[in-house]
Amino acid sequence: MRPDLFQSPDYYLLDELLSDEHKMVRDAARAWVKKEVSPIIEEYAQRAEFPHQIVKGLGEIGGFGPYIPVEYGGAGLDQISYGLIMQEIERGDSGVRSTSSVQSSLVMYPIWKYGNEEQRMKYLPKLATGEFIGCFGLTEPDFGSNPGGMVTNFKDMGDHYLLNGAKMWISNAPFADIAVVWAKNEEGRIHGLIVERGMEGFSTPETHNKWSLRASATGELIFDNVKVPKENLLPNKSGLGAPLGCLDSARYGIAWGAIGAAMDCYDTALRYSKERIQFDKPIGATQLQQKKLAEMITEITKAQLLTWRLGVLRNEGKATSAQISMAKRNNVDMALTIARDARQMLGGMGITGEYSIMRHMMNLESVVTYEGTHDIHLLITGMDVTGFPAFK
Repeated sequence: MRPDLFQSPDYYLLDELLSDEHKMVRDAARAWVKKEVSPIIEEYAQRAEFPHQIVKGLGEIGGFGPYIPVEYGGAGLDQISYGLIMQEIERGDSGVRSTSSVQSSLVMYPIWKYGNEEQRMKYLPKLATGEFIGCFGLTEPDFGSNPGGMVTNFKDMGDHYLLNGAKMWISNAPFADIAVVWAKNEEGRIHGLIVERGMEGFSTPETHNKWSLRASATGELIFDNVKVPKENLLPNKSGLGAPLGCLDSARYGIAWGAIGAAMDCYDTALRYSKERIQFDKPIGATQLQQKKLAEMITEITKAQLLTWRLGVLRNEGKATSAQISMAKRNNVDMALTIARDARQMLGGMGITGEYSIMRHMMNLESVVTYEGTHDIHLLITGMDVTGFPAFK
């Protein structure tokens, strides 16, 4: 395993826009990634296995619900701190960041925002430390970009709800202790339900043979006449807007996270370009390689400015769903392009596990699709600027 020599690019001195707390939080996450993730992640990705031993550390650096109030076990941090943590974790690996952001934005967020006080106190402190791991059930085998078409449903049986259906492509599913599941009631209204492992009829088969997010556990959620206690219904918001509000938080985290993957690819390619000699000089001294590096740092800088401003808007409660979509789409596309160019700069070495680039590239092929595909986010921006929905 090569040592983690990562140095973060900051071409426009964006650190000057961050508070001391922001930098402290980021640096702690960066140090943890260098110590606990970088030395093992290639091996775990090759084995297609999630490194369970890192869960406690993720909790300690604020990787689980950092913006959740302290009284519920969170760190009470702002949205920029959350973004910076996601950036540093994804610099290590997109799959590890997936585990973190699912727990934060898709499990803890809805319990905090849509749950009652009893649910918050029961689940959030254990989720914040990683004692509990959660997952989010929205996507179905036949309904991805159109989640409102879901068929998973529950019926009121008097003293409990009876849940039936299935969810697919669910991060953390194989080992999750709880699942926040979105299903339709008998009137067709979407509600969130907390389903706990061990409930009869609830199973979580793992999805195998992935070429992407190999160090992240993915699975299905199967509900076969699952009896869910009525107190497990999230009472404070229903309708499709409820899960979409969670996705806003997750997509915001992804916009920051993708920058981390891009920075790692850029930093690797830059270092390699100074060391690799061809035709009696470093390849970094050639025009074509400098073109690639110059374009990389330009796009990273633009993405950094985009997400910093979005973080300010989130802190002020002004960020729109469409603004978040723009950042998610732009930054993941940016990171994919940088990963591909960086891979070319390393030649044959770029496809090996000696370097992180090919792993990032494969991971980003999932990131560009999940939490809203590249094309769907394009249509969200299009609808926002024209007023015309073009989804169908």
